[in-house]
Amino acid sequence: MLRASFGGSSHVGVFACATDDCVLVRPDADADLVEALADELAVPAVRTTVGGSGTVGALATGNDAGLLVSNRVTTRERETIADAVDVPVAELPGRMNAAGNVVLANDYGAYVHPDLTREAVLAVRDALDVPVERGDLADVRTVGTAAVATDRGVLCHPKSREPELEALEELLDVPADIGTVNYGGPLVGSGLVANEHGYVVGEETTGPEIGRIEDALGYID
Repeated sequence: MLRASFGGSSHVGVFACATDDCVLVRPDADADLVEALADELAVPAVRTTVGGSGTVGALATGNDAGLLVSNRVTTRERETIADAVDVPVAELPGRMNAAGNVVLANDYGAYVHPDLTREAVLAVRDALDVPVERGDLADVRTVGTAAVATDRGVLCHPKSREPELEALEELLDVPADIGTVNYGGPLVGSGLVANEHGYVVGEETTGPEIGRIEDALGYID
């Protein structure tokens, strides 16, 4: 486990995106922090922007099949990412293209913003090679901010309803539970970066919150 912040912000999930193969990190992050992220998540770190923005956690997502990024990505950024990873890099089409915010995915399924177009849903399906369903969590439509999923579990907004958790368990094929980050923050996706190897939380996250994270995401045997 690693507690961290980016430039004083505990919203680590806004500035970094992890899969089981890599972690994308904003390029101006402190070198020691980038090294610590790579060590904790046991994957190579890739410094990049997406569409000129350092909010790469909001603009990218992925699984073992591929990475999905905002269609505002530049050719140079896409090449930087593609050169560093062993999976295809695809773009999320349409106006709602902040992939990290609107897509929640693991290797078994993807849950997406309820207003995502059919074209975008098909792009998610093809890029990540998983079944896709639309929906929200606790009335939050940006499901990538409302939850964090790995191949061991999914941690959700604390006001997520039981039918929503059950639907996620069915789609993502992992247990689902609720929790918070950064001393009560409900948008867990903004304050948590996780893969099967480890996780990084905002520095304001409390011990009980960490216990809930570790239980929900399967770090406790």
